[in-house]
Formats: sequence, structure tokens, C-alpha cells
Amino acid sequence: MKVATFNINGIKARLAALIDWLDRAAPDVVVLQEIKSLDENFPAAEIEARGYAVETHGQKSFNGVAILSKLPMGDVARGLPGDEDDDHARWIEATVTGKHRSVRVCGLYLPNGNPVSFDAAGRPEATGKYGYKLSWMARLEARARDLRAAEMPALMAGDYNVIPQEEDAANPKEWVRDALFLLDSRAAFRRVLNLGFTEAIGTRQPGPGHYTFWDYQARSWERNNGIRIDHVLLTPEAADLLTDAGIDRDERDREKPSDHVPVWVDLAA
Repeated sequence: MKVATFNINGIKARLAALIDWLDRAAPDVVVLQEIKSLDENFPAAEIEARGYAVETHGQKSFNGVAILSKLPMGDVARGLPGDEDDDHARWIEATVTGKHRSVRVCGLYLPNGNPVSFDAAGRPEATGKYGYKLSWMARLEARARDLRAAEMPALMAGDYNVIPQEEDAANPKEWVRDALFLLDSRAAFRRVLNLGFTEAIGTRQPGPGHYTFWDYQARSWERNNGIRIDHVLLTPEAADLLTDAGIDRDERDREKPSDHVPVWVDLAA
């Protein structure tokens, strides 16, 4: 079972790029972020023509997540539990049935958190967009605990908007006051890992230089000024099934690309 995550940065603007990648990479399951489309406007027909079932949790103009699956998919849930007033379309999950095992696939688009306010001592304040990011990550930790308690193969894949370590940025000093790299963001990410999750790319491709995002500005792609913020986290039961993981880096060099590239895992499921 090949499961991929891809922040598409607008499904309408990049449908051709998505279709081209689907045809070449042939993932069984894909979680998308930033579809930036209402459910009824999502171009499902072109994707379904390639054998994928489509489930979306959309929102007009921004956010929005989706799951595409060639394998049987059921028990779809939308929205991260824990805050009934949160109307951002950032979470979708479903159970996907492979040849040998079923896997709970969770797709997420974690809040960016910028801009950040700092107090007189230079400490970041957990208010505004950054406060929302941290509260969302607390809810993510709670959902991660439930997935662990279920004791079935499960993964949480998507754009986490977190740079876990210095080696995950080409120029970490550029990010020291950014919500993606602040200590509280990284600590919240680490708390999820410490529940027993395996971060797939860090396990299979350790060390620096493995980026998943290059900004459109300042020739970031040409200068390889990238960061790694797209992650796949596996429960122990899913980690036992892991056979490979990778980053489709070359997608960033194709026509009209997203600023993110796909990240994928292969599971013996």
C-alpha cells in the first residue's frame, strides 16, 4: 500500500500537475492539503477516471483536505475533534483496506501560526494565529493518543507546518522567529512522536538536505533553500509494516508546481 501526502496549493490551479504525478507515481492512497475548494466544486471526475474514490473536506478559497484511494475506503470522518467552534477544514480520516491489512489514514493541514507576537523579553506569545496553532496541536496529540489506544495500523500524514530540527532547514537561522520553528511548535510535535509514533522520512532518510517545501520567492528552489515540513507519522502497528519512504523532489521542477512536493510511504498492507 503506497500512501502519499501532497499539499497541492490549489486543486484548480494544479489539477494537471496532480494528474500527471498520479499517472507516474501510481500511489494507492493520497491525502491532499490546501485544495482551496468547496466540496461541490472539487474536480473529482478527472481523478475518479483514474480509479480513485474521492472524499473531501473543503472550504472556499483556503484550507481544505481530501483523501483519494484506489483501495476500499470507509468510515470517513471530517474535522479534528476537540473544538466544535473550529470551522477550518484541516483534517480528514478514513479506513483503507489493503490486500492484507486495514490502515487508518489521517490527512492533516496543520495551522501555519504566523505572524507571532513577542513580549518585551522576546518570548513568543501563545495568542492569535500562533495560539490557534498550539491549541490545534494539543488536539492533534489527543487524537494521536486515541489512535495509539486503538492498536491498529494508522498514520497521520500531511503538511505539519513544523520544522522539527535544524537539519530540516537549509538555513535554520532564517526561521528562528517563525512559528514553524519556534520551540513550542517543535516541542508539541515531539510530544506526538513520544507517544510512540515513527516519523517515516527521518527513519528511512536520516540527516540533512531532505526538503519538502521551497518558497516561490527569492529563487528558493534554484538555491535549494528548502525546509522539511511535510511528514508521515506511523503508529507502531503501521511502522511494523513500513518497507520504504521517500520524497518526490523532482515534482518541484515541473511546470506550474506546488511549493510542496509529495511525500510517500510503502506499507506491507
